[in-house]
Amino acid sequence: MTTALALRYAKPVPRYTSYPTAPHFHPGVDNATYRGWLGALSDEATLSLYLHVPFCDRLCWFCGCHTKQTNRYDPVAEYLETLGTEVAAVGSLVAGRVVSIHLGGGSPSMLRPDDFRTLADRLRHAFTVDPAAEFSIEIDPNDMDEARYDALAEIGINRISLGVQDFNPTVQAAINRPQSFEQTKAVVDAMRARGVGSVNLDVLYGLPHQTVETVEATVEQALSLAPDRMAIFGYAHVPWMKTHQKMIDEAALPGIEARFEQSSAAAARIAARGYQAVGFDHFAKPCDSLAIAARAGRLHRNFQGYTTDDATALVGLGASAIGRLPQGYVQNQTPTAQYAREVALHGTAIARGVAFAGEDELRGYVIERLMCDFALDTADLTRRFGRLADPVIGDIAAIATDDADDLVDYRNGVLSLTATGKPFVRTIAARFDSYLNQGTARHSVAV
Repeated sequence: MTTALALRYAKPVPRYTSYPTAPHFHPGVDNATYRGWLGALSDEATLSLYLHVPFCDRLCWFCGCHTKQTNRYDPVAEYLETLGTEVAAVGSLVAGRVVSIHLGGGSPSMLRPDDFRTLADRLRHAFTVDPAAEFSIEIDPNDMDEARYDALAEIGINRISLGVQDFNPTVQAAINRPQSFEQTKAVVDAMRARGVGSVNLDVLYGLPHQTVETVEATVEQALSLAPDRMAIFGYAHVPWMKTHQKMIDEAALPGIEARFEQSSAAAARIAARGYQAVGFDHFAKPCDSLAIAARAGRLHRNFQGYTTDDATALVGLGASAIGRLPQGYVQNQTPTAQYAREVALHGTAIARGVAFAGEDELRGYVIERLMCDFALDTADLTRRFGRLADPVIGDIAAIATDDADDLVDYRNGVLSLTATGKPFVRTIAARFDSYLNQGTARHSVAV
């Protein structure tokens, strides 16, 4: 891939885990709006729960999550009480069946064993949880001990996700994330021994001091653990949003061409082991449900990345958590103190959101299908949206006409991204984003 092509198309654009994207959420969507949306869900609705734990016992400098470091457990315990209150309040408002639960953060694995049990009990008391529900958690290996392994198994965790980043000590020191291969393997082995059926590993590229060689070495070590899924994420350097990223030496960050080389090398290594590419940054064993969904055109994308989750509603619980309902998006207060005050007053803590209007659902569908399938079928758009799809179909034709770099192929009403175009899917998706040039939001580069 030439430097010119990379520089031309790797411009800063959203990651498109929602549409409209989060910078366009506003305070006009509030607790009253949310309660109405929850109450409108039918008894047949399926629910996906995301619970956010915004604490870590150390702060990784690369992190882009809403979290903060604490060396005491008291703030965590107090937060869990507030979270339990929100769980009870939302559960009393919503009908339907929970088919997926995910604990994210921050570092949810820092919870004490009894707190895992209490939280799981509260969820199952407040909601109707399907016995076959996927129950997943993000794990920091530095948190884990035998008691936590046992507690996670006891509450029914059946999928785990571990951030590997890079096993190279120099890279780890540059991002304040010491984590050995041996620690990571110990977690995978311990959870598999307790019956966990699915393991996901995340590797980053674009970190300070990373090279193609360090990325390839990390990928090989990660593959030796036979993960069911792997994700290769590009580090998003956004110090204007996450001030702790200023601790990272920008001079040590690889440039755009180097990021492409690292990403391509990682993808080639994973594919050579028989993993199926899913979207532009995920991989899965061909027998995994994520790979099956991708082949069947049933892949989805949300704030957790690529997913099989097709629930009627994503219910976000905890500070900063985002939810998606049929009517639009909502997001909780981010500061934990404000979140606690709102929950104490209202039971819920919505700070902002956006109600779907105009072409939002159409354009959201177009962007999701492009990000998931690398293709858009104009006949499908017409069937789903009628004449409302006509302007978007015009945009599709214009993209094909303007293509001077073999990024797309357009025939029989289907726009498909070529091998050259797939790495730039975010940039191509941005052509359908009618909000992109509104406001002052800044984004990370699209590679």
